[in-house]
Amino acid sequence: QVQLVESGGGLVQAGGSLRLSCAASGSRFSISVMGWYRQAPGKQRDLVAIITSGGTTNYADSLKSRFTISRDNAKNTVYLQMNSLKVEDTAVYYCHAGLVSRQGFVNYWGQGTQVTVSS
Repeated sequence: QVQLVESGGGLVQAGGSLRLSCAASGSRFSISVMGWYRQAPGKQRDLVAIITSGGTTNYADSLKSRFTISRDNAKNTVYLQMNSLKVEDTAVYYCHAGLVSRQGFVNYWGQGTQVTVSS
């Protein structure tokens, strides 16, 4: 069972920056992909960015100019640097990890961390 522990959320003014971290533990297998999704009140959970173990990244088109995802494979930790934050970035941000196990591809989710951007 993989545990994901997120940190770094909080309250920030518009135009500010935050850095989210997510550390994975308990995996017997190599984690293929890690990433971040977000869910605003009353909306579905959407992709923010993902990164593979090889460093390939994929971003939501609207966020790629302001957000940067990175990963430390040795620490099984993924980071999300968020710059020039906007009020509409307010959401719960969820860490995701995906790996191939004997049962096939398995997804794991963190508990979520709140990011609130004030005007």
